[in-house]
Amino acid sequence: MITPQTIMRDAREIRRAGPLIHNITNYVAMNFTANALLAVGASPVMAHACGEAAEMASLASALVINIGTLSPDWVCAMEKARDAAARKKIPVLLDPVGAGATAYRTETAAGLLARGVTAVRANGSETMALAGAYVRTKGVDSTAPSRGALEAAVSLLGRGAAVAVVSGETDYIAGSGGIVAIKNGHPVMARVTAMGCAASAIAGAFMAVNGDPAQACAHAMAVMGMAGEIAAENSRGPGSFQAAFLDALHSIGEKDMERLRVEEKTGFAALPCN
Repeated sequence: MITPQTIMRDAREIRRAGPLIHNITNYVAMNFTANALLAVGASPVMAHACGEAAEMASLASALVINIGTLSPDWVCAMEKARDAAARKKIPVLLDPVGAGATAYRTETAAGLLARGVTAVRANGSETMALAGAYVRTKGVDSTAPSRGALEAAVSLLGRGAAVAVVSGETDYIAGSGGIVAIKNGHPVMARVTAMGCAASAIAGAFMAVNGDPAQACAHAMAVMGMAGEIAAENSRGPGSFQAAFLDALHSIGEKDMERLRVEEKTGFAALPCN
């Protein structure tokens, strides 16, 4: 069950423990992702050299693989880091940025998924492409609503992921027990680069302190959405929003939990309608 109390329990533990989150992420997202992790209390490290990825992953509390900037050397690092994390039972989150845009991206993401990951966090188009549907993304932007990708997300659960998160106007988290819908957030979040990448990194931080990856991902998406709402109320546009968002992540607390809008469904027979 997702409640204000369970969210705050994890948020406090991140701030207390400061878990090390190893990110193999793209050039566009590195700075904002690191700042977002610092804002919630985690400790970010960006290490993408093939020669050190496995060693760094083995030191971390969670590994986040983001394929936004692909090259053969980076894919080598992603595979070695994933395997090292798996050997030590460190949670791994895959962010298949731009899957569906090119064959190389789709095949790389599918290959990483096939090795096995704890969670996938993607937009609607990326989720559908990863599930094998014929869909084209608009570069790294989704052309499909999150609800339209929900069945594709559920299909990923038997293909290498324990949890599948589809982000969008409503964020859906599919796990073995059913589906959670998080309805927090603000439209301006889509006008700021790397918000999705930050969501993946923050989900990694929550998985580092919560052994239930589905609940951890739901907590992360709820915190992202509520921080987005707070930031929108304290900013004038995308530029000031980015700074206000980091401030909101840093200060989010019990009083902000009144914003939580969550719906939970047990099983997959009746998928949420919106």
